[in-house]
Amino acid sequence: MSDGPLQRYRALIADGTLEADPAQRLAVEKLQLLHTRLTGYEPGAGRKVRVGIFGWGRERVSEADIPGLYLYGGVGRGKSMLMDLFFDTAPISAKRRVHFHAFMQDVHERIAEARKAGREDPVEPVAEAIAQDAVLLCFDEMQITDITDAMLVGRLFEKLFARGTIVVTTSNRHPDELYKNGLNRQLFVPFIAMIKDRMEVHHLDSSNDHRLGRLAGREVYFTGPDADARMDDLWHDLAGGDGAPLKIERKGREVVIPRYRSGVGRGDFAAFCRVPLGPGDYLEIAQAVRTLMIDDVPILTRDAANEAKRFVTLVDALYEAKVMLVMSAAAEPDALYETGDGAFEFQRTASRLHEMASDGWGA
Repeated sequence: MSDGPLQRYRALIADGTLEADPAQRLAVEKLQLLHTRLTGYEPGAGRKVRVGIFGWGRERVSEADIPGLYLYGGVGRGKSMLMDLFFDTAPISAKRRVHFHAFMQDVHERIAEARKAGREDPVEPVAEAIAQDAVLLCFDEMQITDITDAMLVGRLFEKLFARGTIVVTTSNRHPDELYKNGLNRQLFVPFIAMIKDRMEVHHLDSSNDHRLGRLAGREVYFTGPDADARMDDLWHDLAGGDGAPLKIERKGREVVIPRYRSGVGRGDFAAFCRVPLGPGDYLEIAQAVRTLMIDDVPILTRDAANEAKRFVTLVDALYEAKVMLVMSAAAEPDALYETGDGAFEFQRTASRLHEMASDGWGA
């Protein structure tokens, strides 16, 4: 067997990096089948062509008769890890992997440029450019929360599918749950039907939360001179790579997670709390990651009341969303806020930090 996601998965089981999980195994078999189908795939004519001398030999699909894959399940089930294995081994050079939030932001920017250029249908050139750059599109965390995305995504994906683009995505929700109770949702329903028609919908139905397994017995709250190194070690274990900024568009501006990979976000205190973010922004961050790493949380003072308030709001959002929190700080939770005004109110946050640092939190 050529190198593929199933072979990589077996190797990780064999060397003890992963524990065997029947639900993951079934999902990776789906990805392996898609990997095999993509070998020699060329989007184009919308027909099957015979490859071989004088027409004898195997058939190669030359249009998007190959269904994509919509892989959904609860947080921590290993969706992002399996996507890593699939994307890294996919036998296609023109491929792109991106968080769905970041992808839609890029699409909106391109459409704005197309409108400025006077294009009658600005979605058309955007779809054409995306399809030319990537035959295979892999999305992390597909979710629709914004009406502008809801109204756009159906037209865009219809054009991408027509060009033979193969889409693989992870999500925490079944397609029927996307944009649930959203404004004018009836206009979005055809996109759900399109997903079911052009992508295999598979539930990664595991009872194991692998976030907890990878952090079981490990410290997640660091102080002292070696805190940075320990944060870096844990980032490497959880994310498995350098990561890149994740930009979330919210109400005409950007909420940025400085580093993101495989469902893990990372940034320092300044990136999250010294910028004018509000409760809605922190909810977006909590929805975008399964684990958040925050570096260099200082002693919180009355002179920086706004920063302290933002930190409290961020912790609350992560706590309610059951996001795993990894943190380096200047002091233990009970000593993070100086005595005086605000110290009493901070006790609830300190209690939550203790709970979130305990083994098994989030189960």
